[in-house]
Amino acid sequence: MDLLVQRVKTFVGTGGREFDPALPLVVFVHGAALDHTVWMLLARWFAHRGHAVLAPDLPGHGRSEGEPLVSIAAMADWIAALIAAAKAERARIIGHSMGSLVALETAARHPQRASAIALIATAAAMPVTPELLDAAKAGDHAAIEMMSIWGYGFRAGLGGSLAPGSWMRGSGERLLERARPGLLFADLCACNEYRDGLASAAKVKAPATLVLGERDMMTPERAGRELAAALPSARVVTLDGAGHMLMSERPDEVLDALRGENPGFREELNPGDGHQRRAQTLKARTGR
Repeated sequence: MDLLVQRVKTFVGTGGREFDPALPLVVFVHGAALDHTVWMLLARWFAHRGHAVLAPDLPGHGRSEGEPLVSIAAMADWIAALIAAAKAERARIIGHSMGSLVALETAARHPQRASAIALIATAAAMPVTPELLDAAKAGDHAAIEMMSIWGYGFRAGLGGSLAPGSWMRGSGERLLERARPGLLFADLCACNEYRDGLASAAKVKAPATLVLGERDMMTPERAGRELAAALPSARVVTLDGAGHMLMSERPDEVLDALRGENPGFREELNPGDGHQRRAQTLKARTGR
């Protein structure tokens, strides 16, 4: 559906269900130069189980109009405006990579809008290598190649995908290739210039889940744990052998973490459901 957010026409995925602001709201925030489609499986799961879902294309991304926002703080204010535009009060805000910084900053700047947050492949700071910034600025395809190489764990190199009908690494590259000129560079600059992660974490009142990849080369697990230590209430789930693109690499285990590890999601557990059994297995295996 389309929403007018800060006077800009915005495309928002709803998980295949008509949006109902009376239901508990989940907002999904995508990463750099991506769009709402990275949340397809998770958005549908929540939308078909009693939640309202908003998975927006950020300004200048995907099917949304406008220019890309130049800072994480501006994106956080925009997410708060999105929730208000949808006539909702609060949301569980789930973000991946750059989107995790946006979720964190939204909870810090607009605590009344965040009932819980989930930060997937995250860190308090996301510095970008000069080589990647230079390639993105020049519009060189090498930037996409670098992100593809660094973005996935070992298993992605074997081919195939757990997401039905998709090729994991190839799908990620095509998604980056269809972004508007200059968009990847703008988003990478926003990540590179963000310095408020630890200070903002201390201000967060909502419970947090952090889902980390053990082999993440873009936001290493140790950096995610440093952020978790700064949050007043945080639960960490690490996925063995996984890289940065966790929704593509390990969709079922990401869902398990969102459902089973955060008090903000605990009510969605269904005893006897296969996902809960897998969540219990994951917890036992990782010891977390």
